[in-house]
Amino acid sequence: MSSITGAQGSPGRPAAPRPPAAMSRPAPTVSRRATTADQIKDYILTQGLRPGDVLPTETELCESLGVSRSSVREAIRTLSTLDIVEVRHGRGTFVGNMSLDAMVESLVFRGVLIPGDDLDALREVVEVRQALDMSMAERIVDGMRGTTDPALHALVDEMVVSAREGETFPKQDRHFHAGLLRHVNNSLVGQLVTAFWDVHTAVMPRLGLSLPKDLEQTAQAHGDMLRAAEAGDVEAFRAAVVDHYAPLQRALDDAQPARRAAHGGAAHGGAAHSGAANTGGTVTGLAGSGAEAAR
Repeated sequence: MSSITGAQGSPGRPAAPRPPAAMSRPAPTVSRRATTADQIKDYILTQGLRPGDVLPTETELCESLGVSRSSVREAIRTLSTLDIVEVRHGRGTFVGNMSLDAMVESLVFRGVLIPGDDLDALREVVEVRQALDMSMAERIVDGMRGTTDPALHALVDEMVVSAREGETFPKQDRHFHAGLLRHVNNSLVGQLVTAFWDVHTAVMPRLGLSLPKDLEQTAQAHGDMLRAAEAGDVEAFRAAVVDHYAPLQRALDDAQPARRAAHGGAAHGGAAHSGAANTGGTVTGLAGSGAEAAR
């Protein structure tokens, strides 16, 4: 990463408040790189900065923290990967959006790298998704009781049509789950739900898994969830959540014996993909997973 540019008062870049002198003495028991990153985070908090706000220049940080340029650059690189800061080359460094992208990337990598039966990693992700839906059932129902959401109904209709035609519906599925959570006053839960959705749809093709055969049940379950929420029926909503994940749970159960046999040296090495032939092929490619794997 190149150095942070944009001196104080340069065109197009507002001046950042100078870091307080208290930041200049790192604790001796903590590594200098970790301390530099921590002090930059402390600065963001103490100054009350928000996403998009400008940070001091690299030179200013070096002087105020009493560290070298390499320490500041390493700290900025670390914070950048976590989306805590954003480097805009030629303009400076700004407070990042602090999204969950880093967590998603880490969980995707874990899902395809975890030792042993890699289906267990995907199963854990699915269980977390279901647990989030179940735990927010009352809040979603309370927020939607007695209302009608035409946009969500339109998404359900699109999913049903796609399922009947044997096509997947990833875009509609993601928007549906995000839309349900918009009725709940908790933005973090919404981010977690969509984050685990992204992990799920990225890991499936990486593991060479085919999609569930009964997509229609999944599509219909979305409609049942929506109608139950609008009717104020928590138990019906939870039952629909179970129906929603049942096809995927069955697909994982069906794939487990074949994958275990393949890991044990099964003939031809193709057992791990035996389910793909029954559903028209294996889903492949992480970059296109959002357009291929619908749940």
